Order: sequence, then C-alpha cells, then structure tokens
Amino acid sequence: MPQISMNSPVGAITIFEFDGQIVALDWGFVDEMETSPVLEEAKKQLNAYFSGQLDTFDLPLAPDGTDFQKAVWDAMCKIPKGKTATYKELATAAGSPKAFQSVGTACGMNPIPIIIPCHRVLASGDKPGGYSGQGGLETKRDLLKIEGVELVIGDDQGSFDL
Repeated sequence: MPQISMNSPVGAITIFEFDGQIVALDWGFVDEMETSPVLEEAKKQLNAYFSGQLDTFDLPLAPDGTDFQKAVWDAMCKIPKGKTATYKELATAAGSPKAFQSVGTACGMNPIPIIIPCHRVLASGDKPGGYSGQGGLETKRDLLKIEGVELVIGDDQGSFDL
C-alpha cells in the first residue's frame, strides 16, 4: 500500500493510499515510503492547510466504515474551516438525530483525521469532547488554533472558551 510520511505542527503523520484514494492518516513516521500522485497531492494540501493557505481539502477519500460512520464523516467534511459543530448537530446531519453518542464513536473511528475534520466536533454545552488522535485534546486544540478557533483546555475536566 503506498504511503508517505511528513512532519506537521501536530507531529509526524503518515498518509495511506489504496487504489488512487486516501484511506488513512495516522500519527508517526514510516521508514519505507512508496509515494504516488495522490499522496503527493495530499502532502501538498496538508502543508497548505497547516500554513493557513487551504480551507477545504480536495482529495479522493475512501474511509472504511459503516454506512452511518460514512454519513457522519461526510457531514464532518461540510463543517467549514474555523467553525465547529456538536455531536448532536452531526447526528441530525447524518439522518439520526438521537444517535449523538454514535457520532462520538464515529469520530473516534475516523481513519482520516485532519482531512476529515473530527477535531471540529464538540460536545454539547460547547465542551471539547474527546480526540482520539495522538496528543488527545492538545492536538484538537492545536488543529482548531490553526483554523483560528481558540480552545482553552482548563484543569476542570476540559472547560474551554471559544
């Protein structure tokens, strides 16, 4: 499977491609890389995103998941850069308004974080919720900061101000 690693403001990341589509993004650096045109474009777009020059990714994505998870990930991709949505709002957007806990699970199972922006999803009451990527809530805060959203994680179980 072609894969390419790069350094980013949130640590080393590796992007994976299968059959001309991005299928995963993971934290860490791989020693043996096999690049492709799609991976080179993904790296270019990620660099532009991290430098504040890209608002929307335009890459062929093929995340593996259930139909519901795919609906949630599609809804996540519609959250504009610099904005956030709640688990409940995404549940409604995915066609299951009462399934907000399942949205949280879908966020945690997102195989292409950053590009599918699960970091833009907050819990009700404007609480940060979680982030399953390396660095947890600190990485979520850093990604939102790149987008101009200040997420201050406090000592009282993750309180914050937007």
